Amino acid sequence: MIIVLTGPTGVGKSELAISLAEMLKGEIINADAFQVYEGLTIATAAPSEEMKKKVPHHLYSFVPLSEGYDIARYQKDCRECIKEVLKKGHTPILVGGSGLYIRSALYDYDFSVDTSKVDLSPYLSLSEEDLHRKLEELDPLEAKKIHPHNQRRVLRAIAICLSSGKSKSELIAEQSHKAIFESKFFALVKEREELYSHVEERVETMFKNGLLEETIPLIEKYGRSAMAFKAIGVKELFPYIDGNATLEETKDLIKKNTRHYVKAQFSWFLHQFPIIEVSSLGDIIKSL
Repeated sequence: MIIVLTGPTGVGKSELAISLAEMLKGEIINADAFQVYEGLTIATAAPSEEMKKKVPHHLYSFVPLSEGYDIARYQKDCRECIKEVLKKGHTPILVGGSGLYIRSALYDYDFSVDTSKVDLSPYLSLSEEDLHRKLEELDPLEAKKIHPHNQRRVLRAIAICLSSGKSKSELIAEQSHKAIFESKFFALVKEREELYSHVEERVETMFKNGLLEETIPLIEKYGRSAMAFKAIGVKELFPYIDGNATLEETKDLIKKNTRHYVKAQFSWFLHQFPIIEVSSLGDIIKSL
């Protein structure tokens, strides 16, 4: 049995997952698209080194910022992790808010389209709105599913169109999407207003904990086109670095984009998985 613990950004999944893993002899597998990257602990709210010592964690902070990382690679890596954990007789616990990553690992999605030779450089400098309009031209159905803020997924969908000659929607429609692992899905939820309040606090804490000190040197070293820097909490820093936004304006933009993303995540999860909503560890244990 595989346990999936998902839910909106900032809801407290990492802490709850550790408690669950300690009870169930579990091992945690990352299901967040940006927590795979090295060096972005504060921006992505990745588990701390202290948290990782409590129970085994997999697929965190292992991809260099100089590299990209896509859903096909995640599918392969995650499935290998799942099989290794099951071999030990332990419980795999997928934790994260990247819904399509979770689906790719647990359902029979085929991501065999090779996008490695696609030149996306003409698209990297586009604004979120212009980039999303390009996707609407190539794949209108997929564009409706992806929020303009989610540039990583928008770029991936464009790359698939350019590489295969077919839209991502057409390719997915040709597949059966049957489950390949027995899984149980839990979403940690809070009242919307409570969650938005937590978003406000989280952003302030990120800056207090050194977001600028962690991130700006990395941007200077790797450049702004690195895939990892599409993360909310990083891309909003560019106007501030250029002197075109104040610190408060930057914080407000991160808060705004995070709230929008939370709303989109919440709707997506409920429509994509047989979700059991929980608010505590006890709720999960009762449902197992």
